[in-house]
Amino acid sequence: MLFLQLRMWLLLGLLFAIIYAVIVMVGTYLGVGDFYLYLLISVGMMLIQYLLGPKIVEWTMRVRYIKKEENPQLFSMVQDLAMRANIPVPKVGISQIPIPNAFAFGRTMRDGRVCVTQGILQLLNAEELKAVLGHELTHLKNRDVLTITILSVIPMIMYRIAWSFLFYGRRRDNDRGGNTALIGLAAFLFYFITNLLVLYASRIREYFADRGSIALGSRPSAMATSLYKLVYGCARMDKETLKEAEGLKAFFVNDPSRAFNEIRELSQLDLDKSGTIDASELALLRSKTIRLGFADRLLELLSTHPNMLKRIKQLSEYRP
Repeated sequence: MLFLQLRMWLLLGLLFAIIYAVIVMVGTYLGVGDFYLYLLISVGMMLIQYLLGPKIVEWTMRVRYIKKEENPQLFSMVQDLAMRANIPVPKVGISQIPIPNAFAFGRTMRDGRVCVTQGILQLLNAEELKAVLGHELTHLKNRDVLTITILSVIPMIMYRIAWSFLFYGRRRDNDRGGNTALIGLAAFLFYFITNLLVLYASRIREYFADRGSIALGSRPSAMATSLYKLVYGCARMDKETLKEAEGLKAFFVNDPSRAFNEIRELSQLDLDKSGTIDASELALLRSKTIRLGFADRLLELLSTHPNMLKRIKQLSEYRP
């Protein structure tokens, strides 16, 4: 856990060091006026996303908030986990989509919302569902949705600087006698790097949330089995159904679009073909070394979620 936290802090420091370097670069060449315009636009977009984000998620995912009497078991799970996590009890909703999954969002911890889809209610048993809900409440406790939102402003700033300097730089060159295209290229390179770093931060937060679910009382095998079943359930979905949630898959417990490839790897963990990953199968995985091919490493690099085999391997290291 300490290693995960250290990586997150180092990542945050690196991202803000890059933005500081760009401030110096642009400020030295043009003065700070243009940079603050880009910063203002990007922060404005972030604020709009912050204010409208929950409504967009609700509309896209067709969320209906429910009362306790509509699903007492689900409500009791969320209330118990919120008490264990020492956070306010979030609103509970059901998303009217067949993709089996769950997600959490909200502007603040007191504005937290935890939602499950119709598909997940039909797929997981009570212990597995509670493990997934523990994962989602950990996202709320860690405030990592807000962290990722803030960090995502940095690539936006880089992109706007790169676009301005590459496509409108010639006029500045004539006026100032400098080579603004070089600054544009540097900003584009920073955009690419910072975007990869934000994706990396997104993957780290999933490891944090998995660990948080165990800290809230879930067995590692229950969390591993829920991930296995979610991958299996998503792999059964047709492409058109998966496209419905493409823009919001970063909120999900797993990436539905990668499920078809992941299920072939994960099925090898289920040695007794029971449809679950039990403690003995996790123990066997713990003793193995995971080696990913180049294609898998590249795919993970460009993804919001960790490679699922690595993720379950990490779960095998935890003790309930």
